[in-house]
Amino acid sequence: MPQSNTVTVHDAQTLGQLIRRTRKQQGLNLATLAGLCGLSIRFLSELENGRDSCGFGRIMMVLDTLGIDLVACPPEETVP
Repeated sequence: MPQSNTVTVHDAQTLGQLIRRTRKQQGLNLATLAGLCGLSIRFLSELENGRDSCGFGRIMMVLDTLGIDLVACPPEETVP
């Protein structure tokens, strides 16, 4: 069941905005988050700016570091 603070992500731009907002709420700058994740500042900047080509594995590292859970909601199956 979705929580009240759930964000529906349909594109890289929305995911980037969520990551930026969460990072700032936690008082982290890009350099600090980069160190915590083991990723480059450039990658994080591109991710926050909605670049589509960011690798999924690295995105998951950022989400994990920030404590963001990724929840997928498949469409409900219809029974014939």
